[in-house]
Amino acid sequence: MPIRVLSEVVAAQIAAGEVVERPASVVKELLENALDAGATVIVVEVEDGGRRLIRVSDNGAGIAPGEAVLAFHRHATSKLQTVEDLNRIATLGFRGEALASIGAVSRTTMTTRPHDDATGTTIQVEGGALRFQRAAGAPTGTAVEVENLFFNTPARLKFLKADSTERRHIAQLVTNYALAYPGVRFKLVQEGREQFHSTGSGSLADVLVEMLGLETFRDMLEVRPQPSSRPDLPPVEVWGYTSAPGLNRSNRQQIVLFVNGRAIADQSLTYAVVQAYHTLIPAGRYPLAVLMVRLDPEQVDVNVHPTKAEVRFRAPDAVFAAVQRAVRRAVIDQAPVPSMGGDPYAAVDQGWNPPSSAANAGLNRPLVPGEQQLRMQLDSFGAGRYAQQRPDSPQFATSAQGSAIPAGPQAPARPRTLPVLRVVGQAGAMYIVAEGPAGLYLIDQHAAHERILYEQFMAQHAAQQPAAQHALAGATVELPPASARLVEEALGALRDLGFVIEPFGANTVRVRAVPALLADRDPREVLLGVIEDLETGSAPGAATLEERLVRRVCKAAAIKAGQTLSFDEMQRLIEQLERCVSPRTCPHGRPTMLHLSGDELARQFGRL
Repeated sequence: MPIRVLSEVVAAQIAAGEVVERPASVVKELLENALDAGATVIVVEVEDGGRRLIRVSDNGAGIAPGEAVLAFHRHATSKLQTVEDLNRIATLGFRGEALASIGAVSRTTMTTRPHDDATGTTIQVEGGALRFQRAAGAPTGTAVEVENLFFNTPARLKFLKADSTERRHIAQLVTNYALAYPGVRFKLVQEGREQFHSTGSGSLADVLVEMLGLETFRDMLEVRPQPSSRPDLPPVEVWGYTSAPGLNRSNRQQIVLFVNGRAIADQSLTYAVVQAYHTLIPAGRYPLAVLMVRLDPEQVDVNVHPTKAEVRFRAPDAVFAAVQRAVRRAVIDQAPVPSMGGDPYAAVDQGWNPPSSAANAGLNRPLVPGEQQLRMQLDSFGAGRYAQQRPDSPQFATSAQGSAIPAGPQAPARPRTLPVLRVVGQAGAMYIVAEGPAGLYLIDQHAAHERILYEQFMAQHAAQQPAAQHALAGATVELPPASARLVEEALGALRDLGFVIEPFGANTVRVRAVPALLADRDPREVLLGVIEDLETGSAPGAATLEERLVRRVCKAAAIKAGQTLSFDEMQRLIEQLERCVSPRTCPHGRPTMLHLSGDELARQFGRL
């Protein structure tokens, strides 16, 4: 095949593929142009997830009529002129590719008017070709309408996600820019409904309250700039908010970083935030954080990624240290001390040891596994309790009392998958000791109960008989815009599991019912836990969204490590586990039991 020079149209569409990946990419480029133009009010409107229409309007400086067409040319920009300007970029845009790329894969109409002009200009570009330019009456600023995105690149259109997913990405993007520019009033309207509206007061706290809700914001700690630890390093300012150790998530997605007003993705700085919580939160859990990093533009290179999502620092160690020190100082200085009032064991549930005597008064150390059981004043003949299966609850009658395996004609059709086990006792309030024909078994009571509940729940789900617990007054939960979109996407799957959730405002939902297994739990905490799972994406081995959510429900409802069980409860648990299809692992893949054969025991005692 002979070598040819690509046409301008094809070259423009290829270049657009680097800049415009999805509708959120269009919103990002238009938002950055509006902010660079000095806008104080920005309105974003989206229809059909951005496929049909994206409209971004602002009250910025506007574009002169003679330069409107030039703005759609590739590499046409007002942000820089020489190569040296790349070393001190103080604007969000600088390459002059945004409007040209957007216009190449859509029908784009821009109406703009500078402050000093009496009339404005409307220009339309479709597929990279100019359709018309004419005078128009317009308010000061610029409004850009992007219609039929990717109409001429069907491969890119084909790989877009569902509208709800695209809306979620746009909502996350707009809220991020509202955090970086709290002095600008942002408004997001999707499918005719207002989803987000910041005040533009200039206070980062106000935007966080709008984004996270007041209840979550109460657990956020202010991060203040710290003096430099070394005079030979360039100065780096870090400020914003980070969460108290008790507020954490199962993923890093809610660690948001900005460098000189630009949202970035930087694994090193994210790790610095996580490291600041070393020994303060459990492994595998991550804080919430919104951090602004400011340094001399000469110390950061923003021209290393087509979408400008990544940057490179001249002194990365200095930036890493500044972020880690600022966050660590905020957490150490401001984190609330765990409350010791009320229930004396409330702190124990959070992993802390309450002072119970002069010997340990004032000590806050993690409990040794099983120590909580030793500190309890229990009747030696007390019967303990199954979590979620108490005798006074309806599910106890079906799950516990009916769990004894009948013999004869009434024997269950499901075959036994474990040998008959005889309960010997409980070790450390975590493990059931049982004896079987093949030796000794140590059974993790939490993992085993998870497996039992999981298979019961999946059987109910397959039979379309989910058990729900309705509340007289539903719990109202305010969510971040992105989380509200996640719940909206999963409403069908949640309904199938026994959740009844209704929209109750722009980013607020009302939880009318939860699965019966979680009847005595706070609906808000249940929903937030489900959202954590939704944010992490598909778990390995999970065939469906429903299965992943069932795992979450079963994990929350299962009996916990440290819970004392009576002999009858342990025996019933074992009898139910014996009839599970996959009794040897919990739904998350952890083992439910360890087996010591008779020969192994004999070897250990020197009998072989």
